[in-house]
Amino acid sequence: MLHAAYNDAQGVTADFNRNLLVRANRELGANFQLSQFAHYAFYNAPLQRIEMHLVSMARQVVTLCGERFVFEEGESLHTENSCKFTVPGLRDLAERAGFRPGPVWTDPERLFSVHWLHAP
Repeated sequence: MLHAAYNDAQGVTADFNRNLLVRANRELGANFQLSQFAHYAFYNAPLQRIEMHLVSMARQVVTLCGERFVFEEGESLHTENSCKFTVPGLRDLAERAGFRPGPVWTDPERLFSVHWLHAP
């Protein structure tokens, strides 16, 4: 389910991921060739997160803020982590951050949850 969500057939997530390069080109004067980077997302089970990457499809040189960066074919830019939590894990994290957990709402399969957290 997570793989399908982050690798959707319509390419929405891939476009979202590549938008990082669009913004770097526009706002930082970079010269990324969007067509030379492939979206790659996977679930990293030991770290309980989805990782999103942009993988260079060829050896290329990119200029960013006046500096040159060489990307070898297959080299990736790690662009995002989307952490996944169990209900107890999120409640524990909230408490360690100083919040007091309140009610939790989940879907019937307990795959998704919304948490009410009381501020300190």
